Amino acid sequence: MTKADIVDVVSRATGLTKVDTEAVVDGFLATIIDSLQRGERIEFRGFGSFSLKLRKPKKARNPGTGDEIYLPERIVPVFKPSKILKDSISLKYNNKKSQ
Repeated sequence: MTKADIVDVVSRATGLTKVDTEAVVDGFLATIIDSLQRGERIEFRGFGSFSLKLRKPKKARNPGTGDEIYLPERIVPVFKPSKILKDSISLKYNNKKSQ
């Protein structure tokens, strides 16, 4: 599903125009990005949370050449799904599998 698909679904569900819905989606994403840039944790109950994680420096290999490279310490965004989300996906997937 793409951003355009999400805009279409939300637009139909809310009755807003696609232009208005896209502005809302863009604002929503910008707010998440801004919050993460400030180091804040974002939580959506029943969905999951976004936070930042410190990755330690390490040695790695370039898969194309096999050369050893050094990856410096860095901070990366991570998403952790809620138990409710994980359970609902698991339930839906297991029901499809058993049919």
